[in-house]
Amino acid sequence: MSQTKPSISSFIPEPDPRERGWKRHVTLLLAGQAFSLLGSNIVQYALWWWIVLQAKSGWSMLLATLFGVLPQSVVSIFGGSLADRHSRKPLIMLPDLIIAGVTVILSFAFANGWASLTMLFVVLFIRSAGGGIQTPAIQSFIPDITPTSRLLRVNSIYGMINSANMLVAPAVAAVLINVMPLWSILLIDVTTAVIGVGFVALIRVPSGGKRNVAADGSTAPRTATGLASVFRRAFADLKTGLAYTMRIPRLKGVVVGDALASFVAGAPMNLTLLLMTREYAGIDLNLGFVNLTTASDKLAANELSWSAGMLLGGLVMSTIGVRRVHDNMRTVAFGFGVCGLTIVGLGVVPDLLGYLIVNLLCGMSWGVCAGPLRTVIQTEADPSMVGRVFGLDTTFATLGMPLGMLVFAPLADVMPVTWVLVIGGLLALPVAWYVFALSKREVQTR
Repeated sequence: MSQTKPSISSFIPEPDPRERGWKRHVTLLLAGQAFSLLGSNIVQYALWWWIVLQAKSGWSMLLATLFGVLPQSVVSIFGGSLADRHSRKPLIMLPDLIIAGVTVILSFAFANGWASLTMLFVVLFIRSAGGGIQTPAIQSFIPDITPTSRLLRVNSIYGMINSANMLVAPAVAAVLINVMPLWSILLIDVTTAVIGVGFVALIRVPSGGKRNVAADGSTAPRTATGLASVFRRAFADLKTGLAYTMRIPRLKGVVVGDALASFVAGAPMNLTLLLMTREYAGIDLNLGFVNLTTASDKLAANELSWSAGMLLGGLVMSTIGVRRVHDNMRTVAFGFGVCGLTIVGLGVVPDLLGYLIVNLLCGMSWGVCAGPLRTVIQTEADPSMVGRVFGLDTTFATLGMPLGMLVFAPLADVMPVTWVLVIGGLLALPVAWYVFALSKREVQTR
């Protein structure tokens, strides 16, 4: 009986469909996010500064954090599941459009004089909830259109765009808030959101990239049969994603480490806004090319120095990078450790110039570990689970912030803010050791 010999072509692996046109796809996504994030950050700074300058209390910052961050942590439970089961493009575009519509309403309220702190908190709530859908979708969409060998560089560039936006946005917001009414500043976010959605709409996802898998491993339906079904499926996916993440040491390390770092370090960093209005009130700083005199000047300088550090950290990772997954883990641990030390430094430096220098180094440490952290998730998680893992990471990290604020914000009203920063920075050091020790054990057992 004759047998057919396999052809040579059968031994040649199929080309990665993401290799075709990936630069165009990534450029469109990153350009769209650059516009969208710029408008969002300008408006976010304007709203936060309005709250800080109106209230100047730890409790006002606590409420702003709860309404501006907590919804994202809760909605991310569903966002990660949706990103695994549905087309990720609409999940990126739709929140931008909804947030733009809500921002138009808030702009109209400010223009007509009937805006209130309560309405502002509601808008912060909706904006945060939109991020809970959009963030896991973007992070899961990147490996859909990017070859695996390019993931770290693309993630680092994405982090640099975030950092560049945070560098430009406070400077722009500081200028605009002195020359334009708040209602007109809000409309900037609407314009940039529409531009960002237009760029993302032009992306054509390579065929065969993404699978939609149910919690039990079967093919998932793409539509829900009812609201109760959506909730049941989301929590089933949460349970499955949590079990999956905790079973893989590297995923467990970065997700738990990110959550703990947000709790002990991210929350105190939010209180630097109070530090500017309390400790450095009435203290001017003339740098030659700029003179920091007003409260908005110092708030902007605080954000600019941190964002410049984030940008430098992302630039380092996009040009140098790391070669192996456990090197990514160690880089994350290193970034957490340096972050803790620099937060302690923020609480002990004697002057505003020294504070801004240490703040730049603190931002740089976050920029160094952001890209490797995303890359660990994208390379270690199965494609059918990456959305749920990112959803968990977003949920735990964003939940860590308001939980941390529940602890640290009241402390800022009974003790100097500098003490709170020292406490938070010292608590970040064991988190860095946890991630490093897990990475070390993982390497030894291979």
